[in-house]
Amino acid sequence: MTREQEFASPRALDPEAHRRRRRRGLIITAVCVVLLLAATGGYVAWALTAPVNPPAVTTQVPPVPVGGAAALAAVPASASAISISGADEYLGEGASGIWSSSGTGDPLPIASITKLITALVILDAVPLASADDPGPTITFSKADHDLYDRYYVQGATIAPMPTGTSMSLHDALAAMLIPSASNYAEALSSRIFGSQNAFLGATRDWLSAHGLTGTTITEPTGISPRNTSTTADLLAIGKLAAANPTIAQIVATSSISLPGAGQLHNTNGLLGTSGITGLKTGTLGHGTYSLLYTATLVVGTAEPLAVTGVILGGPTRESVNGSVLATLDSIRTGFHEVPVATTGQEVGTISTPWGSTAQLVIGEDAAIFTWSDTPIIATMDIETPPTYRDGSVVGSVTWTAGPHTVTAPVAIKGSVDAPSEWWRLTHPSELG
Repeated sequence: MTREQEFASPRALDPEAHRRRRRRGLIITAVCVVLLLAATGGYVAWALTAPVNPPAVTTQVPPVPVGGAAALAAVPASASAISISGADEYLGEGASGIWSSSGTGDPLPIASITKLITALVILDAVPLASADDPGPTITFSKADHDLYDRYYVQGATIAPMPTGTSMSLHDALAAMLIPSASNYAEALSSRIFGSQNAFLGATRDWLSAHGLTGTTITEPTGISPRNTSTTADLLAIGKLAAANPTIAQIVATSSISLPGAGQLHNTNGLLGTSGITGLKTGTLGHGTYSLLYTATLVVGTAEPLAVTGVILGGPTRESVNGSVLATLDSIRTGFHEVPVATTGQEVGTISTPWGSTAQLVIGEDAAIFTWSDTPIIATMDIETPPTYRDGSVVGSVTWTAGPHTVTAPVAIKGSVDAPSEWWRLTHPSELG
């Protein structure tokens, strides 16, 4: 072999083999390019169509306002209590049905409030079928007439009762309760039961049957300071009186004209004021002004509130009446609308990994009806919408206070745009 042959290239030595190797390299290169292009095209197709993670939604329940506490008026008295029916969801039932009380819970003189008990005991023995049922006729004797003078010299309230005067039981009870005539209280109780001893025995039985252990009655008029009761017992007695159609009608009458007795006026000067419907005043002299009362308050609840209250031992009639009116007014004004949200108030945000954002806002003003500082509870319910476009309603906020609820929609403010193609191609880890 010559030196030239020794250093000749393989291509020169075997041209066909070289061509085969070249073709094989080109084929491999072509296959690689095709595979690369196929992989790249598959990735692009996947990246442009793959689902993206949903936007992150952050919510914040709107702060709940607290209504101002309605404070009951101070009562310048030895004792007071009040019971309210019809708003237990707001006010609670209170201990033993008493929503609020002040002063002593011991028995105190009740004066002419006694006459309500006398009427209840009489009607327990001789019930009337309805508020308009006159009942049996009562004819007053000379002994009954003499009661007028006897109570007159004691300074008690009285009404004419001429000998031989006939009057229905209903009207006689009206003469006893409306002007608080003491002579009618004794005459009726003696006539119905035969004697004062019998009446007092029946009264003790009636009090015991109704569980009124804090009440003592020694005579039918209330002129004796030994007629005493507690505020808790008096609230129960007031409810019994208000539930009796005859008594409820009588004590709600401001004045009446009766044959023999003449024109009679109710001693309760608050009748018809601030929803007051009854019941009975009581006075034993300076510093012993009392009132057992009922009232119907329209405050915006489903039904009006039924109020029963009592004040014992007030310094003056004016102070007692003023305290009652202030108390009822504080209850009435304690019920109010509390604004809980305004249109456009932000309650959340929507954000995406590709930088698009929007807000969640309250869609309309909202206010809830409640009492005083009854707790208001807010809850939010947000759904995942198919698109996140301006104005789309995506949920709601609901506020609850007592038995009332109010709901406002939650909408999107702004729009969440879809990710760009470039973002999709450059963020494969964010794709589903």
